Amino acid sequence: MKAALAVACTLLLLAACSSTPPPPDWQASASGAVDRAVAAYLQGRSSVADAEFRLARSELTRTGDAAQVALAELTRCALRVASADFGPCEGFEPLRADATPAQRAYADYLANRLAPGDAALLPLPQRAVATSGAAALAGIEDPLSRLVATGVLFRAGRADRTAIAQAVDTASAQGWRRPLLAWLNVELALAEKAGDSAAAEQLRRRIALTGGTR
Repeated sequence: MKAALAVACTLLLLAACSSTPPPPDWQASASGAVDRAVAAYLQGRSSVADAEFRLARSELTRTGDAAQVALAELTRCALRVASADFGPCEGFEPLRADATPAQRAYADYLANRLAPGDAALLPLPQRAVATSGAAALAGIEDPLSRLVATGVLFRAGRADRTAIAQAVDTASAQGWRRPLLAWLNVELALAEKAGDSAAAEQLRRRIALTGGTR
């Protein structure tokens, strides 16, 4: 007991003497909410994801910094693209004028309207895809970044069946139900278009299993 008390006192003294102040509470709260929102979205738990994103936005607006809020909104839009869900990035657009140039470039990249000169503003993995296309997918180590890049390419009509299969494998390996179902359905549509009935039937069984209907 005395030893434990001594350790606790030592930790308190070290904390008191630390020159690094703790992060503000809004930062920790927003970061945790975004992390939980991302996980819930990828798992297909929409109501949880929506609630956590609302919490994150509420915390971030406390700063009065549009760029902070824009980052969370871009994360949300990137998740949709990673799951082959394409549409306007509604949460970001009202913030566009006060967002950073890099954030505006990323939003344009997600929407498949990136100006050629803005590729250098993108994160490295996405920059490679913007300049080299599907050939750069294999070099993206982060699974979510790879799915985002595949979504952008697919939206632009530049993702072949190999890229789609890779997206399926990526989502499957992570256990991400939402993007897995999305890319399996894309793969199914391509198999049906190609007249590959055996592959189409196998994909239907896998979709039913993933969706919990089999």
